[in-house]
This record gives sequence, structure tokens and C-alpha cells, in this order.
Amino acid sequence: MTDTLKLFILAGEPSGDRIAADLIARLKQRVPLLFAGVGGDELQAQGLKSLFPMSDLAVMGITDVLMRLPLLLWRIRQTAQAILKDNPDIVVLVDAQDFSKLLAKRLKKKGFAGKLVLYVSPTVWARAPHRAAKLTPLFEEVLAVLPFEPAVMERLGGPPTSYVGHPAIGEARERTTANEVGPLILLPGSRDGELRRHLPVFRSVVERLSGHPAVSSVVIPTLPRLAERLRREVADWPFLVSIIDDRAARAELYDQAVLAFAVSGTATLELALGKVPMVVNYVMERHQAREFERIGRPRVSLPNIVLARDAVPELIQSPADAHALEAAVRHLLDNKKARQDQITAFGELVALMKTGEPEFPRQDPADRILSRWTSAS
Repeated sequence: MTDTLKLFILAGEPSGDRIAADLIARLKQRVPLLFAGVGGDELQAQGLKSLFPMSDLAVMGITDVLMRLPLLLWRIRQTAQAILKDNPDIVVLVDAQDFSKLLAKRLKKKGFAGKLVLYVSPTVWARAPHRAAKLTPLFEEVLAVLPFEPAVMERLGGPPTSYVGHPAIGEARERTTANEVGPLILLPGSRDGELRRHLPVFRSVVERLSGHPAVSSVVIPTLPRLAERLRREVADWPFLVSIIDDRAARAELYDQAVLAFAVSGTATLELALGKVPMVVNYVMERHQAREFERIGRPRVSLPNIVLARDAVPELIQSPADAHALEAAVRHLLDNKKARQDQITAFGELVALMKTGEPEFPRQDPADRILSRWTSAS
């Protein structure tokens, strides 16, 4: 082992890019670090020169995957070749679950001798418990962002799993009281398919709520790379929508917001940590809807999953039903007690996310990576 940690890191979408950048920043404070990989704006701000655009991997649903399948297969081969040539001490694959597993299999087959770590546990507990054990030959460790996941992976025979929390924990807000009036936040997703499916229904729902006394404005917080696209998308909406792409402005927005209308995903965890009441929606493709029914319509929003109860309303649809969505959003806007109940529940979530469960307390992700590095010597 040398004095410098040589790392390859890959993030497949914006939520993973943030997690990966947080890990790199932590490691830089601890050890000399050389790193390469794939990432977006946040990893590039840490000094990464991405092997290829991260957006190539940001797919969701069979339609998006099939459209990009030749490109995805090429990116797996390209990434494996880069890793084998560079021979890093550790490879950290952040989410991008299908891509990460296929890449890990290729690396193992080619005889890669470094450590492989998966950051963000796959949702085997919801979709496919039998797949947990199949990860064990591929990854030396899984870093989980949800507190219950280490126990689940242990029970299912998966790889050693540590709870490390999420970077958004550091941005948890202190608010304890629901706002009477404030901005309505729209979070329609970040992938192309998500925006295509959700923007029309978001427009329809908010148009039906036009003039509601609790809504002072409508705001979409987004990523810098999506800001101009979203400005074009909402330019002809019959009401004013502000687009912000600054993280500091987003924190202030969360303090002021009356409610958020959000696509299921990491954004719902960030909203809960920000103490923003919400209605969660996801418009599925047909194959996603069939799979969702097959596995028993599990909870999909992270606040509900972490708290193991229905703290926020979820409307998972195929096709979209704007009337049902409007009713759910309007109910929450009309009912301050319902918004207050969510904020109280989010207080429980914040406490659990900060500490972890007794058997698996929260650890620093950099500690886990450095532990794997030193164990290789």
C-alpha cells in the first residue's frame, strides 16, 4: 500500500453525484488522494474529469434502457477497461444499480484485484430479497444511506453493510411549525423520462390550484444543467414558475415553503430533512406498473420507507390522474394540521437518520473506505 489512495468513483445520476462528491471531499481531508471516474457537476467541482457524461447512465424504465442499451453496454466495457488500466486501490460505485452490478461482474471476470464498494444499497428488501446474496461475490462492502438496510442485508445474506447516512443530513432544518402561506415547490424529477411523464401532469395540477390562498408562488429547484430546459418547458404555462439552481437558495426556499409536490426519489428524503410537507407522485410506464403490482405495491417514498408508516401521501399512477393528484395536494394545502403532522414525523426521521439503529450506528463513509484500503495492505 502506498501513501496515496488511488480511487475510481462512478455516479450515475445527480443524487449519486452528490453522495460521491461528499465522499471525495471527506477523503481529501484525511489522505493524499488520486481519483478518476464518472460523475456530474458536483464531482467535477471536486476536480474529477469525467470519463464520459454522467447523463449517459441516467435512465429509468425499460423504454429508456432499451433506447440506450448499445450505449450502456459500450460504457460498461469502456469503464472496465479504464479501471483495469489504471488499477485503483478501490472502486466505489454509487447507486446506478444495474450498471454497477454488470460492471462489477466484468471486473471480477477480468481478474481485478482491488476492492469493490457499492455506495447506496439496492432495494432488495422491497423488490427481490433473493438478490442480496448474489451481491456478496461482487462487493467487499455496501455503504447504506438508510438506517434499516444493514440489518436487512445481514438477514438476507448480502455483503457486509454499514450505515453511513446521506449528505443531506447536514442540511436538516430546525423548523417545527407548518407555514400558513408560502411557495409551492415542484420537483418533477431529473431524468429525461421522468420530466417527460411528470411535467404535463404537474402543470395540470397546479393550474387547477390557481389562486389558492396558501400558495404565494410556484418554484422548481433544479440542477444547473437542467435550468434552461425547465425554463423553456414552463415558458408557456398559464402561471409564473420560478426556476432556481443554487443549493443555498434551495435551503432558504425549504424554510419558506408551504408544501412540495414531488416525484418519488432522493428528493423526498431531502424534503423531509428540510421539514417540508409533501405529496409524492410517480407516473409509471406500463412495465413498471405491472412490476409494482407484482411486488404488492410497496411504499416508494423514502420518508415512508424509513419511518415504516404512511407519513406522506403517495400517488403511484399509470396513467397519470390529475384529478386525484389535485385532490391530494389541495387537501394538504387546506389542512394545516396534516402539514404539521408531517413535520412532526420528519423530526423522528431526522433523529433516526443522524444516529442510525442501535446495532448499526451511523459511520463516516470515509472511515469505511479507508478501512478497506488499509485492510488491503
